[in-house]
Amino acid sequence: MASSNAETVEQYLSELPDDRRAAIAEVREEILANLNEGFVEEMRWGMITYEVPLETYPDTYNKKPLMFASLASQKNHMAVYLTTIYADEEKKQWFEECYKATGKKLDMGKSCVRFKKIEQLPVELVGEVIKQTTVEKFIGYYQNR
Repeated sequence: MASSNAETVEQYLSELPDDRRAAIAEVREEILANLNEGFVEEMRWGMITYEVPLETYPDTYNKKPLMFASLASQKNHMAVYLTTIYADEEKKQWFEECYKATGKKLDMGKSCVRFKKIEQLPVELVGEVIKQTTVEKFIGYYQNR
């Protein structure tokens, strides 16, 4: 599944094969357990997103909520998108070092961390990077870009 028309997270998860559903659900639980107050979970762009609502910060370039993180099952892999590691070079370096210290192979784009099986992703590290960023700090990254 490269993109989904699901309107709810539950619908999105129900569309996935069992192994991917379990993996995405595990990462989702970790994100939700570490998500700071003010971010909301939504379905947007065919994936599960964690974003700053327009009510909190309406001044965006595309008139859409600021996407903080997202989670998706793509055609050839699953991915967690962590925009803070794209926005903050020090955080990116820290994340890469911590990831490599787990012994797992890092497959990363600018903000996406790709994995084919949940065992390839240090889920707790994803939670840790999520927890480190407040809504205020994330808006600051956006304003200073």
